[in-house]
Amino acid sequence: MLKPIFNTYYTYILTNSKKTVLYIGVTNNMYKRLVQHKEGTEKNENSFAARYRCYFLVYYETYNQIQVAIAREKELKGWTRKKKESLINHSNPEWKFLNKLFSEQF
Repeated sequence: MLKPIFNTYYTYILTNSKKTVLYIGVTNNMYKRLVQHKEGTEKNENSFAARYRCYFLVYYETYNQIQVAIAREKELKGWTRKKKESLINHSNPEWKFLNKLFSEQF
């Protein structure tokens, strides 16, 4: 009998060290994606996250279906800054950096 395979997908919000910029993304491997964001910043890559030094995780949601995670990412990207801040404040009112939840390297 085959076991069902459940993947975890993440919709997430990153910020910079001063918490002035927000970046929203989606991934199926949070650890790897956080490393990519940090390395992109260190290499001065020409991506939004790298330009604005966004690699500090302040919010994330988990999903079992990639389509749902992508739909949520698109929804969040359409929100105002104020609404995004309210979402973060609800679960992480101090805006603590959550990277260590996925790796001790951060």
